[in-house]
Amino acid sequence: MKRIIAWLPTRVATPLRAIAWVYLVGQIVLVGTGGAVRLTSSGLGCPTWPKCTDASLVNTPEMGIHGVIEFGNRVLSALLAVVAVIAFLMVVRMYRSRRDLFWLALGAGLAIPAQAVLGGISVLTGLNPYVVGLHFVVSIALVAVCTAFLVRVYAVPGPRVRAVPGWFAGIAHLTSAFVALTVLMGILTTGSGPHAGDSGAKRNGLNPEILQHVHAVPAYVTFALTLVLVAGSFRLRTTPVHRYALWLLAVEVAQIAVGLIQANTGLPGILVGIHMVLAATLAAVMTAVVLALKAPVAALEPSDATPAEALRA
Repeated sequence: MKRIIAWLPTRVATPLRAIAWVYLVGQIVLVGTGGAVRLTSSGLGCPTWPKCTDASLVNTPEMGIHGVIEFGNRVLSALLAVVAVIAFLMVVRMYRSRRDLFWLALGAGLAIPAQAVLGGISVLTGLNPYVVGLHFVVSIALVAVCTAFLVRVYAVPGPRVRAVPGWFAGIAHLTSAFVALTVLMGILTTGSGPHAGDSGAKRNGLNPEILQHVHAVPAYVTFALTLVLVAGSFRLRTTPVHRYALWLLAVEVAQIAVGLIQANTGLPGILVGIHMVLAATLAAVMTAVVLALKAPVAALEPSDATPAEALRA
């Protein structure tokens, strides 16, 4: 055991950065495969949980493509659990020097079993739309945590101070709130629509046409706020927040375009799936924007390492 502990890294290096990338990309891909489960009516391809059937841990040939898709999603979730363990082991000896990485790895690692259990409950409840929606919320939260882990892996450790004007930070936090609201309204909208995951699954009973318009309101507010962020970030071109703001705008343009097309073409499954993946990507980039509002004191020039009040100009 001591030899194993001694082998664990004590500083951030390329292997940890690689794992952080795998962790985040894997979580976003999991959202995509979860969408495929729902959009191909494979939500009950494995009719029970934690086994695929009462008699088999894995899918059987008799279950057809639906069993393959559902069980494949479960396999990816299990692989990400392994990645979570590896990520935690790679930072456990950094507890004192990089507590941010330690707690982010621990939080993500603990959320993955919760994600799996909610997925199981959704199967056991016949794809209850609210349980399925909560499962998606946890998935988005995991994307955000894994993004924070990735960003911090590349960050200079130590105390952090605000590196942007106060008004810019306020708009960024307001934008993140509307991103969250947009995702939540999207979940309710999807829960009322045609893609239930199984022909016998219930819907939430809400009016999908009304919800489409309600969902669009926070989405457009998010877009307007992002335009303000992008315009303001041109004064901060030397900081990561400028780059992240541009990425945020690009993802939102794609998200809005896909949303409009799917709403006017009868919600084809492939576009709904792309919309879900873009929602996860949006959460990731928004998280990066918020994290970029502060910079490590050690990374600033001596003249810039001032209290937050002095950074408003």
